[in-house]
Amino acid sequence: MKILVVDDDAGLRRTTSLILENEGYDISTAADGAEALKRAAELGPDLILTDVRMPGVDGLEFLDRFREAGGTARTIVMTAYGSQDLAVEAIRKGAYDYIDKPFSPEALLLRVRIAEEHGSKDHEIRRLRKEVRVEKRRGDIVVASAGMKAAVELAERVAPHPTTVLITGESGTGKELVARLVHQASARADGPFVPVNCGAIPESLLESELFGHVKGAFTSASRDRAGLFEEAQGGTLLLDEIGELPHALQVKLLRALQEGEIRRVGESKARQLDVRILAATARDLEADVQEGEFRADLYYRINVVRIHLPPLRHRVEDIPVLLQHFLELYNEALGLDLEGFAPDAIKSLSNYSWPGNIRELENAVERAMVLCDGPRIEEADLPSTVRDPKATIKAAGGNLSSDELSVKKRTWELEKHLIGRALEVTGGNRTRAAELLDLSYRALLYKIRDYGLE
Repeated sequence: MKILVVDDDAGLRRTTSLILENEGYDISTAADGAEALKRAAELGPDLILTDVRMPGVDGLEFLDRFREAGGTARTIVMTAYGSQDLAVEAIRKGAYDYIDKPFSPEALLLRVRIAEEHGSKDHEIRRLRKEVRVEKRRGDIVVASAGMKAAVELAERVAPHPTTVLITGESGTGKELVARLVHQASARADGPFVPVNCGAIPESLLESELFGHVKGAFTSASRDRAGLFEEAQGGTLLLDEIGELPHALQVKLLRALQEGEIRRVGESKARQLDVRILAATARDLEADVQEGEFRADLYYRINVVRIHLPPLRHRVEDIPVLLQHFLELYNEALGLDLEGFAPDAIKSLSNYSWPGNIRELENAVERAMVLCDGPRIEEADLPSTVRDPKATIKAAGGNLSSDELSVKKRTWELEKHLIGRALEVTGGNRTRAAELLDLSYRALLYKIRDYGLE
């Protein structure tokens, strides 16, 4: 994600840039609003972090002019302590959020990640709504295989009832898409649908993010803030990667589900909830319960109705229609006019195990379309991991042709394959996969995202 950092304080620009660059973001900077307008027009950032008080064109004027120029990037304003009135004004002018200075690296990263997740939500919804074109359409999902038809039929049956649903399946199988179907087919369809990735928020901030906090609850709590439960009031809250919740939060979540109420951090008053809870996980929660990693009472509370999504390798009949869908999608997006796939390419794509499931398939198709020289995609246009997965591993120490000597490319393919295998072996348990791969848990999360294995 491309981020533009705007502040007249050179030291703060550098510090903020380093924090974000260390997390893999593409950072550009500007010293004032005028420079930021030029940089934004040149770079097309996905997110802008801007100070409010700056000489010349300040943050508020920048917001006005940026929107007038057609800018669509989400904006987070940085305000000094005690300048909440300016922050509120910025929100009125279209800013997405604000953060008080000075801020901790964790607080900054949390706000950026939430903006990133919400910012990509509209694009993701559009992509998921075009997931496949097949014989029978169910809401926003199109299904072809028997396994997916059964999953969608169950989702439709449970949608009208307030029952808690647990959606399971490997990363990239479409768990959020099915959750959206449940929401859209329910009486809450006009209410908000709020997805939250429980594994992407630092543990120290997770309680505040879910339940909200009151001013003064902790050092950086400069104002009252509603949590995601309250944001989903009248609608549906999806707790994705629920298996990553720490034990302390599992207890509080169970209480919220049982009592239908929450308490903001630092508040004694309970707030009534009108929220339907859906949960999703790639982990084997039953095994986690047996090992003491997940509370049994919470597991039985969320596992009232379970919808399991089969991995792509078990629904090979879906691959041809997915290929046709992605071909049409990227012909339009990339300005191409490719006719289709050669038979040997379809055979390789159908034989590959797809540890990253539909998202990995989409990435492979997009890559092949970019590299394709002819009117259709040939087997040679596919990634080597797809053409011959076993040869990819052997290539790490074997003979390579002259056009396969790129260390960067070989390392990328091998690392992606190993991460996919580790997730497959552990049933999607990212904690265990990180241990097998000798990576930190956070490093694994970012690599999973970068390689499209989510």
